[in-house]
Amino acid sequence: MERRTLGETGLVVSRLCFGALTLSRLQAGLRPTEGARLMAMAHALGVNFFDTAELYDNYEHFRLFLREVDRPQVILATKAYAYDAVSLERSLGHALRSMGTDYIDLFMLHEQESAETLEGHREALEALVRAKEAGAVRATGISTHSPAAVLAAARRPEVDVIMAIMNARGIGIRGSAQEMHGALSRARAAGKGICLMKVLGGGTLLQDVEAALGFALDLPYADAVAVGIKSRAELEMDVALFEGRPVSPAVLEELRHATKELVIEPTCSGCALCVQACGQGALELVAGKVRVDRGRCVLCGYCVGRCPEMSIAVV
Repeated sequence: MERRTLGETGLVVSRLCFGALTLSRLQAGLRPTEGARLMAMAHALGVNFFDTAELYDNYEHFRLFLREVDRPQVILATKAYAYDAVSLERSLGHALRSMGTDYIDLFMLHEQESAETLEGHREALEALVRAKEAGAVRATGISTHSPAAVLAAARRPEVDVIMAIMNARGIGIRGSAQEMHGALSRARAAGKGICLMKVLGGGTLLQDVEAALGFALDLPYADAVAVGIKSRAELEMDVALFEGRPVSPAVLEELRHATKELVIEPTCSGCALCVQACGQGALELVAGKVRVDRGRCVLCGYCVGRCPEMSIAVV
C-alpha cells in the first residue's frame, strides 16, 4: 500500500483512506464490534488512514478499534459542524473521550461551502489552531463539496488539509468537475494536503469501480482517496485496486451486483427535516411526501440521521 505525506502536515498516510460513514447507522449500521473488526483487517492490510465524523455517531467503533492497534500507527481524522470556540471545544472533547485517545491527527470543519461559510466559522477555526498548538490536534482541515470553499481554504494558513468531493462525472460537486480540478490544483500549489472523497459518486459509479478509482488515483494532487467500506469483500477489492493488483474473482462475483439506493418509506409524515439536511438539493416535499431526485442524490445518508420516524434509508 503506497503512502504519501499529507501536504505539509508531516502525516504519512496510506493512499486508501477508510471512510467510516458506511459503518454508521446512516448506512450499513454495523455493530461497534463488527466495525472495529473490519477496520483492524484494513490496518493489517496496510491501511493507516481512517476517517469519521461526529455526525456519523460511530466513535464507539473507533474506541474498540484503537484498543487493538498501536495508536501512533493510525492516522485518525474526524469532522464536526462547530461554528464557534465553544462548539469546537465541545466537539473535540467529545471525540477524544468517546474514541479513547489523547489526540486527533486531523480535525476538520465539516461541509464548508464558500468563503463566507469559512469566515462565518472563523472562531471555530481559530480554536482548532489553538488545539493544534496544545497538542490535542496534529493537523487542521475542512471538508467540502464546493470549489469555492477549496479556493478559500487554499488562501488560509490555518487550514492544513482539504477533503473534497471529486469524481469522474462530477456527481455531487457544487460546480463542475473542471472547476474542482482547478481549485484542488491551486490548493496543492499552496501546500495543502488533499484527500478526495465521494470518488464513486455515492455508489452510482460502482459498476465501473476500477475506472472510477483509477481516475482519482491518477490526479496529481491526491495524497489520499477516501472510500466507504462496509464489508470484507469491499475492503479486499479496494486494497487490491489501490495496490494495482487483480481483484479476486470470488470477490468480484460477490460485489458484481452491488448497488445503493435511497428509499423513502410510505410512513413518511412529510416533516421535511430530511429536506433541510440535504446539501445536494436532492429531496423535495411533494403533496405531503418527500421525493428524491436520483440525479442529484449522492447517497451520503445525512438525511437518514434527521428522520424522526426512520422512514428514509440508504439500502
